[in-house]
Parts: sequence; structure tokens; C-alpha cells
Amino acid sequence: MSAPSPTTSALAPYIFPTQRLKRQQRDSSRTPIVLVACGSFSPVTYLHLRMFEMAVDHVRQNTEFEVMGGYLSPVSDKYVKPGLLSSFHRVNMCILAAEQTSSWLMVDPWEAFQDEYQRTAVVLDHFDHEINTVCGGVTTVEGERRKVGVMLLAGSDLIATMSEPGVWTPDDLDHILGRYGTVIIERAGTDVSAATDALAPWRHNIYLIPQMIFNDVSSTKVRLFLRRGLSVRYLTPSCVIDYIEEHGLYLDESDARVNPLMDSTKPSKGNNSNSSKESMAQSPS
Repeated sequence: MSAPSPTTSALAPYIFPTQRLKRQQRDSSRTPIVLVACGSFSPVTYLHLRMFEMAVDHVRQNTEFEVMGGYLSPVSDKYVKPGLLSSFHRVNMCILAAEQTSSWLMVDPWEAFQDEYQRTAVVLDHFDHEINTVCGGVTTVEGERRKVGVMLLAGSDLIATMSEPGVWTPDDLDHILGRYGTVIIERAGTDVSAATDALAPWRHNIYLIPQMIFNDVSSTKVRLFLRRGLSVRYLTPSCVIDYIEEHGLYLDESDARVNPLMDSTKPSKGNNSNSSKESMAQSPS
């Protein structure tokens, strides 16, 4: 299927996506939440999408939450990272993947098109504002209006960086883990127990999910395969592969930040901050 039109996707005037957000709970005894995955998504892979499904299963079976929606939030071009394609292409690929492989995932381009890198805490505040202040939260089956919790979804390497001194500020840790919370998907090579011990004050708000079927797919590996002329079929959705081939992406690293169109319709600027190491582990790279 063809890629989404720039006039209706990456370059359209910003509107917070709510088309798949559930507006009424099924079970009033549960606490409504949305899952937000921040990261490069260069390109989005099946593991990025699979993380949401694992999280929903875990939440339904092991917590008192009810998932009302899921969002991918690609990082801004101002975050300096090798292989980071322009936000225009990354947002379009995420939109294709969400629309053609999922019935409930959405892509919010707000973070991607900010003029400065946005801290994770600021991004979560943005979701909280849009869903609870602008949209008014959700309702129960009895008609009661409720605030929706925002939870960060990420790989377990996120927890490792959070427990490393100097990577995250104490205020941001308390804001993310204390006010919002996080759902962590297990990844190989991360000592989760040691990391969570260092984050003991927020342990009640950290939900760890083991991978029942180990998946080691990453955007880094997909880019490497593409540069070597190898197949990436079944590592990323077919619609994403078609988009990559159509636009000749990831043939080398030199095209990483080339935006094919002028971004004259970017969303308005939000709170800005300097980029830091903390965003390296927001999701599988």
C-alpha cells in the first residue's frame, strides 16, 4: 500500500491523535491508563509494536489497570544519534506501521517536530495535558469522568540508565517514576534486579514484563541489513519496507537528516531543554 500523504500525516498542522483512544472504560473497578513509547524508531520494528501487546497482556492479567490507548512518540531531529533519519520519514513509517498492523496504536508527532529536544518528563506531561485537560479524560460505564494515567513503555535498558549516576536528574526520575510510572519489557544483557534496587523509592510504579518469546530485533540491526543489501522482511512491517524502498532510505548514514519537504507547518514549540544521554534507552534503538 502507498505511503501516507505528507499533507495528511507528517506535515499536517498538529492535532493530538485520539481516533483510537477509548473514551469509556469497560471495567470501572480498574484504573485507566495509556502507554507511551518514546524513541528513535529509525525505523520502527516489530519489536516496538510487540512491546505494546506484551504490555497489554501483562496489565490485564497482573494489574488493576485498564489500557485505553497506546502511542508511539518519535524523538526530535535535535537528538543527535547515528542513523537517526529525519522526523518526516520516521513519523510516516510509524503511522504506516500503526495503521496497517494494529487496531489500537496511534502515533503522536508532537515530540518529533519540536524545534528542540524534549526531555521524557516533558513528553509525558504533554500526553497528560492532551488526554486529561484537553480531552477531559475518560468516563466509566456509569458516566463518571476519570483522569487517565500516563505510563512510559520501554525496554529494560531504560532501567539500567536510570540507575546509573549522572544520566538522569533526580527531579526527572521522580517526575517520570513517581508521577507517571513505567512498564518495562525485559531485554537481554540488562541486570534488572540490580537496577530496580537502585530505584527502590519508585519500585511500586515500575512494572517489569519478561519476554516469553525472546525477540532481539532492533532498528540498528535493520539499518545494518539494509546497508548490506540483506532482506529485512519479517523484522519490520511490509508497509515500512515498501516505504524505505520507495524513498531509498538507509542506503548509507549520509541521508540520515535530510528532510524532503520544508517543515513550514510544524507544531508550535513546547518546553525546551538540552539533549542528554537519558533518551538513548527510551525504547529499542
